[in-house]
Amino acid sequence: MSGAKYKRVLLKLSGEALEGELSSGIDPSMLERTCRQIVEITALGTQVGIVVGGGNLFRGVSTSAKDMDRATADYMGMLATVMNGLAIADQLRRLGAKARVMSSLHIPQVAELFIREKAIAALNAGEVVIFTAGTGNPYFSTDTAAALRAAEIKADIMFKGTKVDGIYDSDPVKNPAAKRFATITYKEILEKNLKVMDLTAVSLCMDSKMPISVFNMKEDGAIKDVLCGKDKGTTVTV
Repeated sequence: MSGAKYKRVLLKLSGEALEGELSSGIDPSMLERTCRQIVEITALGTQVGIVVGGGNLFRGVSTSAKDMDRATADYMGMLATVMNGLAIADQLRRLGAKARVMSSLHIPQVAELFIREKAIAALNAGEVVIFTAGTGNPYFSTDTAAALRAAEIKADIMFKGTKVDGIYDSDPVKNPAAKRFATITYKEILEKNLKVMDLTAVSLCMDSKMPISVFNMKEDGAIKDVLCGKDKGTTVTV
């Protein structure tokens, strides 16, 4: 696989990763840049599943949703992830990749319903599979959905693309002296109360012994670098 360290990965993308320099929505240049990185690693023979958030379009716990019923707001957030998933699939196809969108909600005119066996078959056939609509249930984050799908498809690792280059002991934006961890365990994350993912997602990854690589998605070639084992970001292990 030409230097690729992992055969199958689950890439977790935040909705904000598609914003680029915009305050909301999808930045076409950022979308293309992200998808080119994905195509780049599929060319190495790596199978790629993606879970994408919807915070660039709608967030269930945002100020705009503060007076809404929580379940209603969360379902709206799930639909936002479907919109992002469709945009990613469209861009991947325009770049020559095969892609399909699966949804945890039943919306057959837009995306096929998630079925684990079909997802694995598609991955084995070289398709990029984009998992949308979270877990299909309110009160669960897309981080939890990513941890769940990573375990279900038996990914070798979960990649979490963020705005910073790994996990720090405090917010590096607010604290210039913040220390970045090269590696850290799930137990340490819980003990230090680090805001990497919500507790449900952390527990799922810990139970399934799923390693995570947290890195800066804005760096060119970041996904390929992490895939090939270069020292980037932070690796979370059991």
